[in-house]
Amino acid sequence: MHSKTNAQSYRHFLETPIGDLLAPTDIDKQLTSLHQQAADKVPAYADFLNQHGHNSAINNRCEFSQLPLTTKDNYMRAYPLAQRCPNGRLDQCEMIAVSSGSTGEPLFWPRSIKHELEIATRFEQVLHDSFKAHERSTLVIVCFALGNWVGGIYTANCVRLVAQKNYPITLVTPGSNPDEIFRIVRELSPNFDQTVLAGYPPFIKGLLDRGRSQDIDWPLYNLRFIFAGEVFSEEWRQLLMEYCCSDNIYHDSASLYGTADAGVLGNETPLSIRIRRFFADKPSAARQVFGESRLPALMQYDPSSRYFETHNDTLVVSGMAYPYCVIILPIKAAYLVMTN
Repeated sequence: MHSKTNAQSYRHFLETPIGDLLAPTDIDKQLTSLHQQAADKVPAYADFLNQHGHNSAINNRCEFSQLPLTTKDNYMRAYPLAQRCPNGRLDQCEMIAVSSGSTGEPLFWPRSIKHELEIATRFEQVLHDSFKAHERSTLVIVCFALGNWVGGIYTANCVRLVAQKNYPITLVTPGSNPDEIFRIVRELSPNFDQTVLAGYPPFIKGLLDRGRSQDIDWPLYNLRFIFAGEVFSEEWRQLLMEYCCSDNIYHDSASLYGTADAGVLGNETPLSIRIRRFFADKPSAARQVFGESRLPALMQYDPSSRYFETHNDTLVVSGMAYPYCVIILPIKAAYLVMTN
């Protein structure tokens, strides 16, 4: 059943245009289905609900919002990893990633291709809508650190999935190795219409600075950027665009907001960048809307993939993570705008 479900999800992703993948869906129906699948198939979650006196089915998002919240302490650390997987089987995943451990001991996060396909849709949205990678031959250089940590491997897997939808995309994975990245740019980038550097913002900035000192003419390569891991200012974005002589600041970069456990939760679009730059020029308006003049990240998200709620001062996100879980995030980590 596991392989059959993966094959169905894989075929759906490959055969469905990005516009249809992002089309509005019945959120209430999806949330009730998500809850029922977790309650029926995941031993830990079934016991967790029972311990909190929630044993009945739910019918809509209002009832969904009344479910008990899972946290690292009351769920992730309270139940064995296998019990938090469908059918209590850890061997029904193809990969295990590791979180950064920034809030404590790093946790293991099993992965299945079915769940990576949802995240690949976020990458496809950026590659298609912002970079026009369906029309231009594109070299994607993954500059995130590789290894157990999720960023580099996840980016590589998702971009490769998008490439399999007949996008003229070629992927290279040097990780955070500047000399190897420079060699790739010099030897491979001239063969493509555009080159995408995907990496941690401070690393990319340092990479461009170091490249300029080594006489790399960045504007020759029609650079685009995928960022993740840190909020940056619009002045910083402007500087990078000037480095590569970008003539379209709204389409030539996009930042992703994600976590090791839930994958990519939201992504920038040309519209969200335009809105953020509006507020960057008007600190008083930014303070009125966001509560402070320093701009947070501003992302769009799809509630059919990751559903957000607020409980007091906590941002709660639910989705088909693997293993099933609800992840708790600080509410000011980013501002997200629903697109569905």
